[in-house]
Amino acid sequence: MARFLHHRPLLLLLAAVSVAIVAASLVRSAAAVRPFVLVLSVDDFLKDSSAHPSLPSADSAGAEGDADEWDDFADDSPGADPLLSPSSWVPLLDPSSSPPPGDGPDSPADSLFVAGARAMLSAASEGDDAAFITAAAQIEAAATAGHPGAQSALAFLSGAGMTRPASRSRAFLLHKFAADAGDLQSKMAIAYSYFRQEMYEEAVVLYAELAEAALTSSLISKEPPVIEPIRLHSGTEENKEALRKSRGEDDEDFQITEYQAQRGNAGAMYKLGLLYYYGLRGLRRDYRKAFHWFSKAVEKGDTRAMELLGEIYARGAGVERNYTEAYKWLALAAKQPHYSAYNGLGYLYVKGYGVEKKNLTKAREYFKLAADNKEAGGHYNLGVLYLKGIGVKRDIIEASNHLLQAVNAGQPKAIYQVAKLFQKGIGLKRNLHMATMLYKSVAERGPWSSLSRWALESYLKGDLGKALLLYSRMADLGYEVAQSNAAWILDRYGDQSICMGESGFCTDMERHLRSHALWWQASEQGNEHAALLIGDAYYYGRGVARDYERAAEAYMHAQSQSNAQAMFNLGYMHEHGHGLPLDLHLAKRYYDQAVEVDSAAKLPVMLALTSLWLRKNYADSFMVRFIDSLPEIYPVFEEWVEDVLMDEGNATILTLFACLVTVLYLRERQRRQVAAANPQ
Repeated sequence: MARFLHHRPLLLLLAAVSVAIVAASLVRSAAAVRPFVLVLSVDDFLKDSSAHPSLPSADSAGAEGDADEWDDFADDSPGADPLLSPSSWVPLLDPSSSPPPGDGPDSPADSLFVAGARAMLSAASEGDDAAFITAAAQIEAAATAGHPGAQSALAFLSGAGMTRPASRSRAFLLHKFAADAGDLQSKMAIAYSYFRQEMYEEAVVLYAELAEAALTSSLISKEPPVIEPIRLHSGTEENKEALRKSRGEDDEDFQITEYQAQRGNAGAMYKLGLLYYYGLRGLRRDYRKAFHWFSKAVEKGDTRAMELLGEIYARGAGVERNYTEAYKWLALAAKQPHYSAYNGLGYLYVKGYGVEKKNLTKAREYFKLAADNKEAGGHYNLGVLYLKGIGVKRDIIEASNHLLQAVNAGQPKAIYQVAKLFQKGIGLKRNLHMATMLYKSVAERGPWSSLSRWALESYLKGDLGKALLLYSRMADLGYEVAQSNAAWILDRYGDQSICMGESGFCTDMERHLRSHALWWQASEQGNEHAALLIGDAYYYGRGVARDYERAAEAYMHAQSQSNAQAMFNLGYMHEHGHGLPLDLHLAKRYYDQAVEVDSAAKLPVMLALTSLWLRKNYADSFMVRFIDSLPEIYPVFEEWVEDVLMDEGNATILTLFACLVTVLYLRERQRRQVAAANPQ
């Protein structure tokens, strides 16, 4: 909940103080995007799902050869990590990473791009608009020479209107050139452009390719995701708690955990291993440290680490790959029992790794044990077996049910498989919109999402210019969290020299328009808080011309996502006829809905309903006219409070004065009490 008295600052004079306190204390639930849960009905399934040209041939159940096709993803990491391609910004951000052999800046175009991109990042950090313009010119020269990374970067600058007039058509063309040359970040940008225009036939093809690249990347293993999407803000305020937990080794909680681990605490050792293994809470992923702490935890008797040691050996993450050791640790973990280990054992039996031979019967039994105990990986693997008829009779409905349970647990491979079913119409009715959304959610887990790590690190270090640039780059690729983070930085720190415009630092109008565009993109992807801010901008004329009808449209968008604040605002607009028909019955309906969605709206809605009652029964009374005048009075009162009372010096003087008055009052009361007790 943002603030329920958004359009009714002081609804009733006697309740003004209590309303302000309640409004300030409301929980800001709109700051986060609501997670979706995929629920299908019978109508979503095809009646005849037994055959489809896209399905592999189904031989007799139990055929060992089928196991070779059981999964769409290779066991080994890809030969070339997309992060380290010549077009990636990662080597410029992380000095410890280096491009693979042969991909160094060995041509004039490479040199121009690397020099330009490095100078652009440096200029953003230092707030040097002249240096930024020079860097953009270098990138443009490299793009003219045909460098795909430079074309992708120039497309980003053109779309945002940095150092040149904003042009979506030119940005799209440059992204197309880069994508045709294999640049995956430009493919993300083009796919997002198609997605926004509801061109799902085109978007689904690109997102399917990008989702597959994300899943085969060496950075993807299992939940939780490698890069945590940290939202910088909670409503209009900084998200201090989330940021505190994202400071990596500088975080006090991490340091306490590390100290406890060094003192021999098995639970702390296991937790430390998890943080390093998944790269959580601002830490860089470090498989060697993860292996070290998991091993120590097992030595101290913490059996939870056994399953992860098995996974580390199976993947060869930080150690030499050894399936025999993987089987040993997974078998030990399964005996505890840790049911997720059964899923790993099933995988080894499907592939015949670390065991005498492939055994699909055992694999299925292990997968079922894992699935029966709510392990998402078990549901995914059972789904694949039933989908392809490997070791079992093909059953598309059964496969879909297992895959859907894994999807709702956030299993990336399951999301990919269900997207493919929707795309190709296998078992499920063809639905390109749903397929595109699912593929997109997987594609956004790809290695290009690592830009958010450096954006967050820059923000935590106070390097707002670089943080804004990196979040803006990710916003161009379609990341909703990056869009809202970039917009929030522009709104919160707009008075600082961090926003690059068409010919130098942004004017106020350029900053407002860019922030508005970013909030709007975020709102399209389900960020209800963004829709509220857009409505506010149009309602009050902040950075744009005042337009009540467009404000109502934005609030309608937030209301469709069950946002109570938007419902309250729509009720107010119906009550006063601002951008919506004057309709007291509809106003009451929206006010009532706000309470149904969020009980914290009870007091503001009670005051609003009181206003409705007065308006209905005493339309021309002094009280109604007074209420209608409050929106004009309140900004003046608010400005006085902000400029006078909240000024640090004035606040100190007023506090001291209040203390003095209190002391004098107490002494006078004491004197009177003494006088009353001792009458002359």
